[in-house]
Amino acid sequence: MRTAWRVLMRTVFWSYERGTWPYDVAVVGIVLFVLLTPKSWFNDQPRVGPPPSTAEVQLLRGVAAGGAEIFRVDARLIASPPRTPQFDREAHDILRKNVSELKGRSFQIQQVDAVRREDGTIIYYDVTIKP
Repeated sequence: MRTAWRVLMRTVFWSYERGTWPYDVAVVGIVLFVLLTPKSWFNDQPRVGPPPSTAEVQLLRGVAAGGAEIFRVDARLIASPPRTPQFDREAHDILRKNVSELKGRSFQIQQVDAVRREDGTIIYYDVTIKP
């Protein structure tokens, strides 16, 4: 029992001399752990753009005339200039990622209205969608 405890403590505190077999076994164990660990255990990829959050996309009006819904999208989430095919694609993707009710549904963007400050900068887009 005392020998097992001593081996455990020397391994934990890395007190074996280089070139000894316990040192080599510990190094091989570390290398195997690094090489054989699945990528799915680690989520260390850098995030591109602002993090998705429901605070940046909010439902303004629920089901309106004709089944349309209006969402307010923070302008910082969309990089493309308004009313281009790329803009519509980005708005569609942002709504699908940030609104849980839209994740499994198909929908179409009907109208996009820019909400501006007094100085003319766009702060929000009101996006009208139809399922």
